[in-house]
Amino acid sequence: MRIESFDQFKTLQAEAGKRDEAQPKKILVCCGTGCLATGAKEVAEAFVHEITERGLDVEVGYGVKSTGCHGFCERGPLVAFLPEGLLYTKVKAKRVPEIVEKTIIGETIIPGLLYKNPVDKKRIPAYEEIPFYKNQVRVAMRNIGRIDPTDLMDAIAHDAYAGLAKALFEMTPDEVLDEMELSGQRGRGGAGFNTARKWRSCKAAPGDRRFVLCNGDEGDPGAFKDRSIMEGDPHSVLEGMIIGAYALGSHEGWIYVRDEYPLAVVHLQLAITEARKHGLLGENIMGSGFDFEIQISRGGGAFVCGESSALMRSLAGQTGEPRAKYVHSTEKGLFDLPTVLNNVETWAGIGAIIANGGAWFASMGTEKSKGTKAFSLVGKVKNTGLIELPMGTTLRHIIYDIGGGVLKDRPFKAVQTGGPSGGCIPEELLDLPVDYEKLTEAGSMMGSGGMIVMDDRTCMVDVARYFLAFLTEESCGKCVPCREGLKQMLAIYDALIEGRGNVGDIERIETLAAGMQLGSLCELGKSAPNPVLSTLKYFRSEYEAHIVDHACPAGICRDLTAFEIMPDCDGCHACTKVCPTDCIAGEKKELHVIDHEACISCGACLDVCPTDSIRTFPKVELAAKEVV
Repeated sequence: MRIESFDQFKTLQAEAGKRDEAQPKKILVCCGTGCLATGAKEVAEAFVHEITERGLDVEVGYGVKSTGCHGFCERGPLVAFLPEGLLYTKVKAKRVPEIVEKTIIGETIIPGLLYKNPVDKKRIPAYEEIPFYKNQVRVAMRNIGRIDPTDLMDAIAHDAYAGLAKALFEMTPDEVLDEMELSGQRGRGGAGFNTARKWRSCKAAPGDRRFVLCNGDEGDPGAFKDRSIMEGDPHSVLEGMIIGAYALGSHEGWIYVRDEYPLAVVHLQLAITEARKHGLLGENIMGSGFDFEIQISRGGGAFVCGESSALMRSLAGQTGEPRAKYVHSTEKGLFDLPTVLNNVETWAGIGAIIANGGAWFASMGTEKSKGTKAFSLVGKVKNTGLIELPMGTTLRHIIYDIGGGVLKDRPFKAVQTGGPSGGCIPEELLDLPVDYEKLTEAGSMMGSGGMIVMDDRTCMVDVARYFLAFLTEESCGKCVPCREGLKQMLAIYDALIEGRGNVGDIERIETLAAGMQLGSLCELGKSAPNPVLSTLKYFRSEYEAHIVDHACPAGICRDLTAFEIMPDCDGCHACTKVCPTDCIAGEKKELHVIDHEACISCGACLDVCPTDSIRTFPKVELAAKEVV
């Protein structure tokens, strides 16, 4: 039915709620990209087949729902059972008949499918008691993992478009702006600019035509929270954009989606089609007299197009290059007309803010960083995945309570936030509250939400080089400080990790960094030195070791590192099985020996050794031994 009034929307809400209640028992299969890659589609199909064949859909009211990402990517495919609140992890399609027989019909739990807490090794059956979920507070991701992203009625049953209905029929555009200002929400794309302030600036700009844009070009290595929102709850993004357009008096919008996100494009397009069909988008939305249309534009895979002005040029069919920042997009953005561009996560939270009130959102977080923030928690952490928690949560709580600690219980070394524009935060700052100001003070930034955990086997010089190489490849080349500065800095880092570093390299790096920060045209160039400067600030001794001693303390840089098997080796053969050059010799249960001439210093042996019987040492020591 097409909604033509507020009452009709309430009627549709009631119908959606009744349909949801008609299936009192639900099986929620995570079909986010991560779980799909490990067989979630087959798991969902197997559940549908078993439930239908046994008549449990009719007799008991069981329903199988393919949802978006549950967030706990490390343990996928994930299957949750409601209302029991039970969660099974690493589920395979071949085990579905057993699950139906024992858990659904027999009402018994299969221990081997439960999550095992890495801290106390106990199995936890309840979804909400697993530390990864227990410690989260979700706003932007409130419905991901709960709804079928391809089903509008399911989304409405979980309060989708309730904030829009409230805005259109109970609030004026100015009251929407006031509510957003009360919420204190700041852009979740990285810059942290106040949302209400940006909207007011655009609304005050001269002209009758203005645009509302969504930045879904999530390019930071290790970040995937925008992807998961677009895939798992596309209606939250649409609702936020329509509310924003209503407040601004805009009638045209675009979602710019990274080309590598095909499932997001499919789900967004389906959501747009269904919303338009039901009168939630297009002409005369809900009979309110307000018109707004949304289109999807696929990016070309360029990291620089995540920058606002480059994105707008790309959207207009031009080369995706940034322009000078003194031209504000709220006054002259897309097609040189007033434009508001917000991040996917920003738009996804607006419907909840309007529905629950700005004060509700402002009650979470810190004084200057309100609400919650989504992060992609990855790297050397036990519980990798997608999380959302209040601003001000400490890094220690995130990494150890939610993330379960560092893999193999190795010593924590650093966490990188903010992607290529961010920085590396050391162990002594683990109790740092995560908000915009504190991260900036520490030499990093919020960024789009990537959080990469590193252990003691991480070379910070190599980490900085990785981000420099990434940015060198992705720089648009329009301005000299960024284009040439990145190339020259990368050349110095190549020399450092290859043992060709020289005294004075650190000072040259700092000089180049200062020039890039001062002279680059856009934030890609200005913030590119952040990983460099933060690693220099907190891990300067590692740089000095590379230069003075020609050694890599972490044992990562191949040209500087050699490996040796210690006398306590038990001859298990684990290292010989993974060695790509067959340079390890020794009989089973006897001491093994590495042929250093054949060894390529890949570190595979070190990673698999169960007794920690392999040590790293500088190759210069090996050369000295050969001389002797």
